[in-house]
Amino acid sequence: MSKDWMKGDTLDRYVRESRLSYEERLAELVNIPSVSLDPERKGDIRRCADAAVAILQDAGVEAASIPTRGNPVVVGQLVTDPRNPTLVIYNHLDVQPADSTEWNGRDPFAFDRQDDSYLGRGTTDDKGPALTALFAARFAAENGIPLNFHFLWELEEEIGSPNFETFLKGYRKNIRARSILVSDTIWIARGKPAIPYGLRGLQAAILTLETGSRDAHSGLVGGAARNPLGELAAVISECYDARSGRVKIPGFYKDVVRPSAKEVRSFLDSGFKVNAFRNAHGLKSLRSREVRKLVQSIWSEPTFEVHGLVGGYSGPGVKTVVPPCAEAKVSMRLVPRQKTAKAFKLLKDFVQKKRPEIKVRPAASLEPYLGNFGGPYADAARIALKFGFGSTPAFVREGGSIGAVVTMKNLLKVPITFIGLSLPEHGYHAPNENFDWGQASGGMKSFVRYFAEISGL
Repeated sequence: MSKDWMKGDTLDRYVRESRLSYEERLAELVNIPSVSLDPERKGDIRRCADAAVAILQDAGVEAASIPTRGNPVVVGQLVTDPRNPTLVIYNHLDVQPADSTEWNGRDPFAFDRQDDSYLGRGTTDDKGPALTALFAARFAAENGIPLNFHFLWELEEEIGSPNFETFLKGYRKNIRARSILVSDTIWIARGKPAIPYGLRGLQAAILTLETGSRDAHSGLVGGAARNPLGELAAVISECYDARSGRVKIPGFYKDVVRPSAKEVRSFLDSGFKVNAFRNAHGLKSLRSREVRKLVQSIWSEPTFEVHGLVGGYSGPGVKTVVPPCAEAKVSMRLVPRQKTAKAFKLLKDFVQKKRPEIKVRPAASLEPYLGNFGGPYADAARIALKFGFGSTPAFVREGGSIGAVVTMKNLLKVPITFIGLSLPEHGYHAPNENFDWGQASGGMKSFVRYFAEISGL
């Protein structure tokens, strides 16, 4: 491992002097509303890809925007020496929708700096971490760390990466990866880094029930007419216990593997605090206040969730109609060894046994992921985060899903390490999303140290 860059304050000076450039580039990306869920934002997606290519090129990276059947993937190569190992760095630049009415009247797509904080959709998920890794890679290349870098910046992660697998199958011949770094995960608390090694999968579904052809007056048909909203709600209540969260679909837990005692100890070392967790996510109450139960429920246990129940009258007051149809949007978070296809079949069979008329259609689908709890790359990440933030990280799993991770695991077949920089209070997918210079600057230092540690592996 080359350590010339560790002499004096070379790295600290680089980080300080990079701040203005970092903020300018973050502002450029955040000001583009790259919302992949909205078809009307296709032009903005292309603008974001073009801006990303220019930013990579300005950093000395050979970059291009590769089209797919959906949104493009921005790729970049920074080669220090063909003989050096190559690290793939994955991030995404598409973002969630945002409504200014939920942002205290602010434009969500107008970057704003307030002291050391950066406000705007995408600042923490995932444009800020992407630029942090880029700035660190540029320092590494300029200071003799023997590592090549291959950037993959996706623009469909927020909609489940539907075209990433096809893209990577065609593009992987250009990648000579030794390992992969992903920076799209969240710590549990400020000052206590967390390194995820597992992700839950996702199987979403849409349940539809039609019992009429038009709205009917409940005074005329109530009691005789079937109410699709009520019937869907009844079936949903049989799918899971809303108080405990326990899924009641037969066979759902058959493939679940419980975490080891060592894993649970690491979960408990993560710095998880019940009140901080509740406040960070705007929750008024929880199903439990026991730390052990909570961390296992969000990291290593599957779930059933209801995201929307649509039908009938939704205006002010009560309009006494029996609606002709209703729709429920649900999902199941899955843990390693559970399969999305099997989970969907279990749900569909269970629902249609209860109400054969209910149509059950699959929606977003992402397989779970489980990596290594230890090994040289995990050790390197531990050393790197201690170096950058002064605190030993905990190894945890994460409750969310990143579709591209499973694809990269299957197609590139190299170790994957997660070094995220976001905090609960940064508002992933939430109003008033933000990032901060403390996490960005510490992240740059951590990434540089990680690059140095793995360059000899």
